[in-house]
Amino acid sequence: MLTIKGMGSGAFCDRVTRRQFLQIGGLACGGLSLTDLLAAEAQQGIKKSHKAVIMVYLPGGPAHQDTFDLKPDAPAELRGEFKPIKTNVPGIEICEHLPRMAKMMDKFIVLRSLVGGRDEHAFNICSTGYAEAETRLNHAPVMGSVVSRLQGPTNKTVPPYVNLSPRTQHMPYNDPGPGFLGLGYSALRPDGQMMQDMTLKEVSLDRLSDRRRMLAGLDRFRRNVDSLKGLDDLSQRAYDMLTSNRVVTALDLSKEDPKIKEMYGKGIATPVGDAAPMLNEQFLMARRLVEAGVRFVTVSYGFWDWHGGNFTNLKQHLPMLDQALSALVTDLYQRGLDKDVTVVVWGEMGRTPTINKDAGRDHWARVLCGLMSGGGMRTGQVIGATTRGAEEPADRPVHFREVFSTLYHNMGIDIANTPVPDALNRPNYLMDGFEPLQEVI
Repeated sequence: MLTIKGMGSGAFCDRVTRRQFLQIGGLACGGLSLTDLLAAEAQQGIKKSHKAVIMVYLPGGPAHQDTFDLKPDAPAELRGEFKPIKTNVPGIEICEHLPRMAKMMDKFIVLRSLVGGRDEHAFNICSTGYAEAETRLNHAPVMGSVVSRLQGPTNKTVPPYVNLSPRTQHMPYNDPGPGFLGLGYSALRPDGQMMQDMTLKEVSLDRLSDRRRMLAGLDRFRRNVDSLKGLDDLSQRAYDMLTSNRVVTALDLSKEDPKIKEMYGKGIATPVGDAAPMLNEQFLMARRLVEAGVRFVTVSYGFWDWHGGNFTNLKQHLPMLDQALSALVTDLYQRGLDKDVTVVVWGEMGRTPTINKDAGRDHWARVLCGLMSGGGMRTGQVIGATTRGAEEPADRPVHFREVFSTLYHNMGIDIANTPVPDALNRPNYLMDGFEPLQEVI
């Protein structure tokens, strides 16, 4: 392990120092090197346009009928404890514990009839558009990896795909990976194993050129073994990223306006259940990362699988989500990023209409809710509706892959007609048969 010296010790992320961020270990010496990670970016080159997506994943699946699809006229055993409140869009009502979002509903799209999920706790459907079993067969990559493959980086020192989500105890809640694209299109994880794969230790900046020559030698060896092409250029890109501070600066919240940080709030730093913490600051990091040039950012937020104590837990967690999400969308609009940055928020399933004996709601895969914002879309509307007890769609079912087609459209990609080459350069059509949501574009 090697340490880059002379980089300063300014703290960021409230816990990790800038020097620790640059202690990126094991580069090119076993495992996935930074050069391998950058291989995906070389094929398409740098694009001038910069569209981006921030995906907020709610592991476990929040109760749709207790958040954005309340049923006040349903029997008590179905409707639950919460009351709907009016929003700033006439005719749209949401949960009383989401007052901030209610005041800015004109900047959101509520998807009340999402379908295509399965009774499985896995990130796959929310990150690829395919269920876990489907991705085992077709090896579909997560959207961030597809964007990396098709569009590459906006800047040679900035990765196109960053995953801010910490590793969760329940493994299927984690990023399922780049699939048939290969490991070179994996997300950069600022606090995960990927950063260890980027560590230079005990090497000062004035000696980094020697390390660069060593990388070139190791990568030439890899080229001979793996029949790869263009590794000299990739070594240059790896060197550029290591000596740039764009990503470091984006993650350094000490540089942010204190009033903006206060607007986002803190949340919960420890994992909830077997899923993720509720780090509101990651929403702010996501905004800073897309400003720095990242195309796709993933955030996992909390744990929403409440088979018992559903309402007690939602009373604690919904206000935190309300603050973080309303702050992110407000921030994007105030900075003029709402035309270029799309936000999508969802979990992998809905919850049962009937409340169980433990005051919880169990798994329900027939329908669920989601939110979208920004991306130049027509906001301030609800798409779809469910039956009286929120059991299934009553109008306009919206498939997950329709939403993905919309996200790709907002990125400038006609995904249904754009082949995504796999590691052997064979074309794949990921959303064949699904079109973007015409209601929003």
